[in-house]
Amino acid sequence: MHTNTYFSLMYMFYHLSYILAGSQHFEISSGPLHPAGPLSLHLSLSPICPLCASHDKEFTRSHFSVSGWTCQDDCKYECMWVTVGLYLKEGHRVPQFHGKWPFSRFLFFQEPASAMASFLNGLASLVMLCRYHTSVPASSPMYPTCVAFAWVSLNAWFWSTVFHTKDTDLTEKMDYFCASTVILHSVYLCCVRTVGLQHPAVASAFRALLLLMLTAHVSYLSLVHFDYGYNLAANVAIGLVNVVWWLAWCLRNQRRLPHVRKCMVVVLLLQGLSLLELLDFPPFFWVLDAHAIWHISTIPVHVLFFSFLEDDSLYLLKESEAKFKLD
Repeated sequence: MHTNTYFSLMYMFYHLSYILAGSQHFEISSGPLHPAGPLSLHLSLSPICPLCASHDKEFTRSHFSVSGWTCQDDCKYECMWVTVGLYLKEGHRVPQFHGKWPFSRFLFFQEPASAMASFLNGLASLVMLCRYHTSVPASSPMYPTCVAFAWVSLNAWFWSTVFHTKDTDLTEKMDYFCASTVILHSVYLCCVRTVGLQHPAVASAFRALLLLMLTAHVSYLSLVHFDYGYNLAANVAIGLVNVVWWLAWCLRNQRRLPHVRKCMVVVLLLQGLSLLELLDFPPFFWVLDAHAIWHISTIPVHVLFFSFLEDDSLYLLKESEAKFKLD
């Protein structure tokens, strides 16, 4: 890069530091700006935003305020795109900001594709829950556990939608914590199905253990240190337990219970689709990244899993009624 261009960029970044309001930091977390190596730029921001001081009241009355967008947030958004333009103009890769790719905002949705996909996942879960309520009597042995799992999933997709609409410290934590809750509840669901129906005391003790684990996990991340690496490792570890347990049970029962194959397909699909999270590329059309594609691909998987739960619950109901008649 020519020296004049480099100093022009530095001047632009210095100027942009006054556009962004609040005593926070604006971080470019990747992308080589200088031949000497990648630049990690932290700009101390002015407590007063000169560009938005005149229209802050008008902005807060707009549709952006519905989702928590402030005038300061809008200035950061505009500054982000100015920075992206500078990088691309000089022939560099698209930079990340606080570890995230730049997304083109739609209305007040910060990550529109991921937000819409999360909403559709939640909608699919709600539709399948209503169907489960309609087709499965409450007397089925797995009924309360399956319904509880559906509500836990709905809550997680709600917070995922909120998080991708507006990324804040609260919405990020709620998205992460609720996702961990779904994984743990899936493990509990598997425990009840494979062991708990015959040994309720074991299922109750295991539920207490999982609740203790969730409490410790959330407390550490909330009160001690929000460690992204630890959170990922913990979810992967519990996820592997969940996969191995479900898959082992499916393989053992697939001949006797044909509907179990649906569960097997779900487990294998989720493992395959999770590889999308390993991809890391700038979003297509500034909207569609690997995370959004992963969310979109899980919609039919949820439908198939709830279909399995419905079939399995009806099977267990018939089995329990047959034993009752024999007694």
